[in-house]
Amino acid sequence: MTRTGSVPESVPDALFDCRDTFAAELAALAREDPRVVAVCNDSVGSSKLAGFAAEFPGRLVNVGIAEQNMVGVGAGLAAGGMVPFVSAATPFLTGRALEQIKADCAYSDRRVVLCGQSPGLAYGELGPTHHGVEDLSWLRAVAGLPVLVPCDRVQTRAALRWAHAHAGPSYIRVPRFKVPDLVDPAAPFAPGRAVTLREGGDVTLLAVGTLVSRALAAAGTLAAAGVEARVITTPFVAPLDEAAVLRAADETRGLVTAEEGTLSGGLGAAVAALTARHRPVPMRMLGVDGFAPTGDAGYLLGHFGLTATGLHDAALDVLGRAPRKARR
Repeated sequence: MTRTGSVPESVPDALFDCRDTFAAELAALAREDPRVVAVCNDSVGSSKLAGFAAEFPGRLVNVGIAEQNMVGVGAGLAAGGMVPFVSAATPFLTGRALEQIKADCAYSDRRVVLCGQSPGLAYGELGPTHHGVEDLSWLRAVAGLPVLVPCDRVQTRAALRWAHAHAGPSYIRVPRFKVPDLVDPAAPFAPGRAVTLREGGDVTLLAVGTLVSRALAAAGTLAAAGVEARVITTPFVAPLDEAAVLRAADETRGLVTAEEGTLSGGLGAAVAALTARHRPVPMRMLGVDGFAPTGDAGYLLGHFGLTATGLHDAALDVLGRAPRKARR
């Protein structure tokens, strides 16, 4: 079910690091609940956990560079009645420890909150070994594991609160890219519930995470071109808000998905599979296609068309109109 959240007509200039929100909210949860512990892989700095370590020195477990062990420790703490938040860089948490995520957390139904830090292309020049672009594909395939991709500080706080209350495992992306505040705090945050940030009847832009602000910016330029774009964010990639997607397929002439992740198996693939079965509709998918070249994060987003211009052009393309210029 979708709900409309208020959003400014133009994307605000102020940008925020959601890792700071993650750290502050985790500390707040720890003050409220003595069962909350943090587990990391020599990533206290990049996870912004220094303040947590100072305030709760006995409730942070740093296993070193041993991600499989880290997830196993988290599962063991959960089995002992604790509520562990396991935090590490996305590619290492989800790539190296995928078996432990599947077997120790999901299959065993342990209350472990997996926090993928700095996902997508955030590590820039460090290259594909450090790009966390496959996580949505890998983890959508794991049964019983909700996959959360907040787009701003409001949804980051809501994601941690929801995961803390959830009885089973969950995975949350925590973006490194700074993003504006976009979502009304009163907007819903629950599995299978999308949030409509802008109404429109011509084309729908479905975006998650750092691509949501770019989708809103694209909607603004599309409006100037006479195209009204609906903008929907789906903070739960799994389970997806199928009703909102199918309604968009019925009510607009095409869909564009945008994610800072691989095109194989992520948000776009989920939407394509759903609409192919129930509401075939013209569609374009924006994401990472292949290994990235060397360059900083901003360059890489542009290379893959993950920009407001890329979204604008994809929307015109899906409507059969010539884009302003080629994406690449």
